[in-house]
Amino acid sequence: MNTLIKRRASREVKVGEVRVGGDAPIVVQSMTNTDTADIDRTIEQILALVQTGSEIVRITVNSAEAARSVPVIVQALRQSACSVPIVGDFHFNGHKLLTEFPECAKALDKYRINPGNVGRGSKKDEQFATLIALAIQYDKPIRIGVNWGSLDQEMLARFMDDNAKSVNPLPIEELTRKALIASALESAKTALQLGLAEDKIILSCKVSGVQDLIHVYRDLAKQCDYPLHLGLTEAGMGSKGIVASSVAMGILLQEGIGDTIRVSLTPEPNGDRTREVRVAQELLQTMGLRAFTPMVTACPGCGRTTSTYFQELAEDIQSFLRDSMPLWRTQYKGVETLHVAVMGCVVNGPGESKLANIGISLPGSGERPVAPVYVDGEKTVTLKGDFIAEEFKSIVIEYIQKKYQ
Repeated sequence: MNTLIKRRASREVKVGEVRVGGDAPIVVQSMTNTDTADIDRTIEQILALVQTGSEIVRITVNSAEAARSVPVIVQALRQSACSVPIVGDFHFNGHKLLTEFPECAKALDKYRINPGNVGRGSKKDEQFATLIALAIQYDKPIRIGVNWGSLDQEMLARFMDDNAKSVNPLPIEELTRKALIASALESAKTALQLGLAEDKIILSCKVSGVQDLIHVYRDLAKQCDYPLHLGLTEAGMGSKGIVASSVAMGILLQEGIGDTIRVSLTPEPNGDRTREVRVAQELLQTMGLRAFTPMVTACPGCGRTTSTYFQELAEDIQSFLRDSMPLWRTQYKGVETLHVAVMGCVVNGPGESKLANIGISLPGSGERPVAPVYVDGEKTVTLKGDFIAEEFKSIVIEYIQKKYQ
């Protein structure tokens, strides 16, 4: 772990067997996008997310059919030796579903409640109280998750009225950020008054803008010591979503803010849902906060590297390491900290290779067609010919077997 980053102190909350907050590692979360009533597809996607490295998975519980499916899904996961905590995502009718389907309430490991969607008018307090009573009855933690796009309109109206009377009214963006934080904190206070324990509450205040997220969480972190879940509500698609999430959460994580994270990428049609998990892991690992899979350093290429061979080898090695991790993780303690370098020419190749646990410096344009390999800073062998990739993989495997016993 990067000792230069001092984590913000927060209470610890247990979600299933996963620790969130306190001195626990920052947890990677994800969410399914299947219809929860489609049991087989939902189980398949949860297992794929867990295989990739998701440590908590959230599912939508929006109908009677979905609520009936939850205990079946959880039981199937446990029979498959999958212990990942399953979180129920509730909007509008959560109080009804958890009351009418007690097996669903028991099976879930946490309830996610959005104060803006609990109810309107006089029903809001009653329905929120029902949710908290159920959390107490079944000994479940909750996440009070406030969203910019579904903020409690009564609270926002109250803030706007007070702001209009102010001598120095705030801009609407700043006012909305304050209302978001107030909604989360007031809901947490109400939950405590209703009897929920302090170590059963996680908070989030999600927005879609990078600067807004940074401002909101800096202020929220100053006002409470609950564990905080980070993430943009809608990060976006592809590189835009990755960049926005990395910038916003990277700044907050560097300041010690954040106990769980999710990268809410919009997948391409029929795209791979597990991508959001890999991005979250890579964000934490490149910051030195967690280690999930061996890291590969590879040069970007230039006029010295007109061959695509080093690019193909780097991709091949990275895929090989990632695909091998589910088995290696059970056999070789600490293997996720392995650092491999695949470099394309003599300029930075030897130096970067020496800094890695294992590195290979491939020949660039006009260089001798040989590839020196460095192990823990020492040159051990020079590879050449048509089987460099296979020979280098064998060196990596041998190194892992010797070092990570």
